[in-house]
Amino acid sequence: MEQRKLGRGGPQLGAVGLGCMGMSEFYGATDDQESIATIHRALELGVTLLDTADVYGPFKNEELVGRAVRGRRDRVVIATKFGIVRGPDPMARGVSGKPEYVRSSCDASLRRLGLDTIDIYYQHRVDPSVPIEDTVGAMAELVSQGKVRFLGLSEAAPATIRRAHAVHPITALQTEYSLWSRDPEDEILPTCRELGIGFVAYSPLGRGFLAGAIRRPEDLAEDDWRRFSPRFQGENFQRNLDLVRKVEDLARDKQRTPAQLALAWVLAQGGDIVPIPGTKRRDRLEENLKALDLALGPDDVARIEAVAPRGAVHGQRYPESTMPLVNR
Repeated sequence: MEQRKLGRGGPQLGAVGLGCMGMSEFYGATDDQESIATIHRALELGVTLLDTADVYGPFKNEELVGRAVRGRRDRVVIATKFGIVRGPDPMARGVSGKPEYVRSSCDASLRRLGLDTIDIYYQHRVDPSVPIEDTVGAMAELVSQGKVRFLGLSEAAPATIRRAHAVHPITALQTEYSLWSRDPEDEILPTCRELGIGFVAYSPLGRGFLAGAIRRPEDLAEDDWRRFSPRFQGENFQRNLDLVRKVEDLARDKQRTPAQLALAWVLAQGGDIVPIPGTKRRDRLEENLKALDLALGPDDVARIEAVAPRGAVHGQRYPESTMPLVNR
């Protein structure tokens, strides 16, 4: 697989990683056996970056990833996250960036993963009540203790990224980026490139919508989180489906799937970007990775962006209650 370096001083990775969140929660029924087989197949095909978080499950996804990589540690870069706090209400979210919470969360993640060291440790969401300098200072202590190799932030605003990077080098910034989530192009990507920070694009297939398999809201399981996403609701659903059909037409011209075309578009945005499409099935994994064989030239990119221009998507990417947690 093509290799990409994550940030100026970060690890060398396969150009496409694997998001593991849906293996344990949010996207309908789960199957641990198939999920572990998917991780093993990903490693066989050259994927090196596996992305998880303590909040997925909660906690179950780290345990699953830990089981999957046992005996394969030298072939994988493990990224996990802390900072989102969940309680009895499955839809409620809090955040914590308190130094003591950073330390206890790291120790708990190491236990669940069965690791001595986490390769990339992200603050999942910024806590506005705690100075970012205090949070990253505690994260930097974990590096000096050998518990963490590299530090990352997720959904942080440019000013926050700069303040954090001044305390300790930030290796990776993770945020949503796809044909229909292009806000990072305004300030976040330029900031990362100025500072030498790698960019990890989550949901590069628009939470599966751009893959073309979702045709009706009823295609989503009753407990699928996407039923609560504005982009999958009401009139937004049909308008966004119309957008996907245009992408499908372009993909058909290249004898590719819309997922492959959408993922190839993300890969074409720069060699410093590593997308982490999520899947819990081997067939979808193999389909996604064939995007690496699709080289898009400037004319191809222009045609894609003509049918899916910035701002074409309808609806916010999160429900109103959780939008304040992003880009801060």
